[in-house]
Amino acid sequence: MKDEEDAANANLDGEEDDQESKASSEASVTNNVPYYPYSPELFVHDEASTPDLAQLALHLVRSLSSNPPTSANFTDLSAILQGQVSHSRLLQIHAQIFQLGAHQDNLIATRLIGHYPLHVALVVFHQLQNPNIFPFNAIIRVLAEKGLFSHAFFIFKTLKQRSLSPNDFSFCFLLKACFRSNNAYYVNQIHTHVMKMGFLGDPFVCNGFLAAYGKSLKDLVSARKLFDEMPDKGVVCCWTSLISGYAQSGQTEDVLQFFLMMVQLNLQPENDTLVSVLSACSNLENVKIEKWVTVLAEIGKNFDSKNSDCDAVNTVLVYLYGKWGRIEKSMEIFDEIVHNAKRSVLPWNAMIGAYVQNGCPMEALSIFRLMVEDPNHKPNHVTMVSVLSACAQIGDLDLGRWVHEYMKSKGSKGIIGSNKILATAFIDMFSKCGSLERAKEVFDQMVSKDVVSFNAMIMGLAVNGEGEEALRLFSKMQEFGLQPNAGTFLGLLCACCHSGLAEKGREIFVDMTSRFSVSPELEHYACYIDLLARVGLVEEALEVVFSMPVKPNKFVWSALLGGCLLHSRVELARYVSRRLVELDPDNSVGYVMLANAFAVDHCWGGVSALRWLMREKGVKKQPGRSWISINGVVHEFLVGSSYSQIKSIEYTLNGLVKQMKEASP
Repeated sequence: MKDEEDAANANLDGEEDDQESKASSEASVTNNVPYYPYSPELFVHDEASTPDLAQLALHLVRSLSSNPPTSANFTDLSAILQGQVSHSRLLQIHAQIFQLGAHQDNLIATRLIGHYPLHVALVVFHQLQNPNIFPFNAIIRVLAEKGLFSHAFFIFKTLKQRSLSPNDFSFCFLLKACFRSNNAYYVNQIHTHVMKMGFLGDPFVCNGFLAAYGKSLKDLVSARKLFDEMPDKGVVCCWTSLISGYAQSGQTEDVLQFFLMMVQLNLQPENDTLVSVLSACSNLENVKIEKWVTVLAEIGKNFDSKNSDCDAVNTVLVYLYGKWGRIEKSMEIFDEIVHNAKRSVLPWNAMIGAYVQNGCPMEALSIFRLMVEDPNHKPNHVTMVSVLSACAQIGDLDLGRWVHEYMKSKGSKGIIGSNKILATAFIDMFSKCGSLERAKEVFDQMVSKDVVSFNAMIMGLAVNGEGEEALRLFSKMQEFGLQPNAGTFLGLLCACCHSGLAEKGREIFVDMTSRFSVSPELEHYACYIDLLARVGLVEEALEVVFSMPVKPNKFVWSALLGGCLLHSRVELARYVSRRLVELDPDNSVGYVMLANAFAVDHCWGGVSALRWLMREKGVKKQPGRSWISINGVVHEFLVGSSYSQIKSIEYTLNGLVKQMKEASP
């Protein structure tokens, strides 16, 4: 998945080459006085890192001494600079440029600026005695990509003072700077210039505005007005920018409306378009899913199955059916997409994610294995986040390790440390699979940590019984200046619960409201009550239940019941069990735990009565399920179901029992 910023500025990717093709016919060499077209603060620098003209010339002369110039003319040098050039080769070429006096050629300077880091690019631009529009555009682009939007805008004003006319590239690069700046003043200033110069009809300039207004400034009113006034709405990237803006603002139905308009106009959505649509769908309320599934399914009927628009609509349907819980329908539509042999990773991600979301990790991993075996489909970090979630659900540490090695070797450089979502998924998976050291390793190697990554590590320490370390990590999180949220306190309460830290848990439960202004939710109450009940403070736990500002749910009562049974509080266990059954009469948990309470008290009549009541109401006990990974293959065991190698397992178990009996005195 591309970064949102790249998606917003997708139209700029090829502009430097296009600009150079214009520059090649207008390059000029002059001998006027050197001009300094930028603000002085750009040259407040570290002398060790930023060369002046004399340093650059000396460096180039040294390079030239070992590589004498050939008879290459300006055109040859310009052509060489058009492709990829190593740093050493670049210095050699630059030396030849100086010897031939070609350093004043605007096209050559434009291409040099594109090859050098910012501090050297500024020197190249500075030595031009009479720069035309193309090196101006090149340096504006470099400044924009470095986030120096005020400097980029200063260069633009200098360009205007030189009586040079900015072109469409000038405005596209400036708008890229505005996108990074989140500054409405600069956007409005550029908008005024664009209107005066008549560039509002240029779809790529408009796309820059749509990205700046819709995604950066979150000004969807201006973005929509601009879009409605566009004379040419046939450029897909403009739709993508507008859809992305609505998606980021949480306006899901607007996203879907524009997506429908796109496909009805036979515009083929890009992958970036679909990423925004799927992101928006993740926030779609359940009550509205059926409506949009119906609308999209009807639209899909109007397309040929081999049409790319049909695949785009079907990909969204795969996701929505999965979110709706109709996983079999998701799979049916997914099969149609795969049958068409499309290379996009998005339908695969949607299908794998749908299985994971619906608690079907084995099925998710089966789809993933099909994907890996197909050379036309390469999983990305989004795929791996879902796969890691499936691994965590079934404890498949082997596959989790494989994914880790895959992303290190075949993913983009440093992606595990730099992508917070992926790193957090690894922390969660390693922690739940019992490999706590690997989880810590991923956490420590993260370039930048946020609340979510801290929460994952705190919870990982909690479930592995490292309560004290989880509390120390919480203190470190506050040193980072991060504000804890509800997820943080849930992890801390779990840490105290798993490590029996009742006093510390009580302090955290009080502090979350009094010190951090985080209101406890039902899951916090359930965890706190579980903590108190586990350590024998059953009465205190019961007081918490009765003092809750919301009605206790089944998890709260189950937590209390577990403590009652653990500490043989049979009478109270009966009371709590009845409350649990009343609250959730179709769930077997309350019946089973109440039966256990009767059994502890040897009240077999009560056990029989409960079993009869369960049969009468059609309540079935949830079957136990477990997984084991052998040689990279996960085997699932479900109570009541047959297993292909069950005879072999029984034979081995009987043999072990026999050996134990023989070994016993």
